[in-house]
Amino acid sequence: MGKLGEILTHPDELVPMVSMALAARRAKQLPKQPGLAFCYDMLNRVSRSFAVVIQQLPEGLRDAVCVFYLVLRALDTVEDDMALDPAVKVPLLRCFHEKSYDRSWKMSCGTGEYVRLMEHYPLVTDVFLSLDSEYQRVIAHICRKMGAGMADFVEKGEEGGDSVDTVKDYDLYCHYVAGLVGVGLSHLFASSGLESKDFFRAEGLANHMGLFLQKTNIIRDYLEDINEEPRPRMWWPREIWGRYAPSLDAFKQPEEAQAAVHCLNDMVTNALGHAESCLEYMSRLQQPNIFRFCAIPQIMAIATLSLCYNNHNVFTGVVKMRRGEVAKVMYHMQDFADTCVLFRNYAAVVAAKAQRAEGDPSQQRTVEVCRKIMATCDKRLQEEAESRAAAERAAREAPVPLPARLLMLLLGVLYALYAYRIQSVRAWFGIPQRPDATGLDGFNQLAAALFFCYAAWIGVTGRKV
Repeated sequence: MGKLGEILTHPDELVPMVSMALAARRAKQLPKQPGLAFCYDMLNRVSRSFAVVIQQLPEGLRDAVCVFYLVLRALDTVEDDMALDPAVKVPLLRCFHEKSYDRSWKMSCGTGEYVRLMEHYPLVTDVFLSLDSEYQRVIAHICRKMGAGMADFVEKGEEGGDSVDTVKDYDLYCHYVAGLVGVGLSHLFASSGLESKDFFRAEGLANHMGLFLQKTNIIRDYLEDINEEPRPRMWWPREIWGRYAPSLDAFKQPEEAQAAVHCLNDMVTNALGHAESCLEYMSRLQQPNIFRFCAIPQIMAIATLSLCYNNHNVFTGVVKMRRGEVAKVMYHMQDFADTCVLFRNYAAVVAAKAQRAEGDPSQQRTVEVCRKIMATCDKRLQEEAESRAAAERAAREAPVPLPARLLMLLLGVLYALYAYRIQSVRAWFGIPQRPDATGLDGFNQLAAALFFCYAAWIGVTGRKV
């Protein structure tokens, strides 16, 4: 039944899915400027989810982040192209940051939509050169460091053996291809003036943000990466998978299903180790749109890990969130408290699965890391509740502004004059006196007296009762 079946079984996702569809439609409305139009069209083609998420950002910053993303996707296309001779690839990776200053440079490589990106790269260059100089500096700097790191790993792979041997190698590779993205985004946020300059110095936490996303993708994409033509491109570290099988390819075999799942769970546990640092980073964001831009992918990452954990389907197909669940996250997630609730819920899902995974070598470590995430979320939610309560208390206790105090006094005086001279008011309007109005007049006078006292209290003390 497809999408209709999803809606019928999850009716609470209907409104979020409509909202996400409208957001995707807005994302396809391209700017008139040719370069920007190409960039946003390309963004829709290579990453529809990111094209929707980027709509959260303010306009000027949004363009810089769009170009940043496409420059790094182009760099990644060079690294991913396994048909490209390393003698060509390595030098190109090391100097790729210079190509964004060359309006004539382009090349043909990659597959699918990435071929178009590379062949029309001068359009990206035009937009890059129109950005604020500080944005250009950040993008070029990150591209240079990322390209150099990628080149190092390509060279290591060409020398024989595994390019990712240890967990330390794994973390370093993820730093180059994703951690630096987090660092670059932090610098763009700070450069925009929308976030604190402290984000220039938050590189450690920003790195964790990138590693959490990248490790989730590496885990989820096992089957796609190992079947890559003309040769596999795998980033699972030998230090982890070597505990369970003689080769990564062995996990595709049905008889190695248990070993494959045990290795998978170990990889998920390793990725979850970054979650607490991600929460710390997001807690420091002040601008609501930037917060949502950062938080939505992180929530989708921990949700994906909860689906992958103890799930052999990772080795036979594609494991990912349902569109309705993604839409629900994007629709309801508004602030840090929402993020903590979702992180806690997904960590609880993994913990529950781990407790049932009898015989899994990493079972205890998984339960412990999930409990730490849950405890951190509980602590953060308590702090958020206390902070909100303190803010509400401060608002109640804050002195009433002088103009409001004067207005209250004026209203109190006017109401008292009206109530105590009601007969004169009626006579002035030509309304005949009625004997049965005495009770209502008395009530009006009592209410006026009370209101005048309240207004006088506020006017003199400036405090609300």
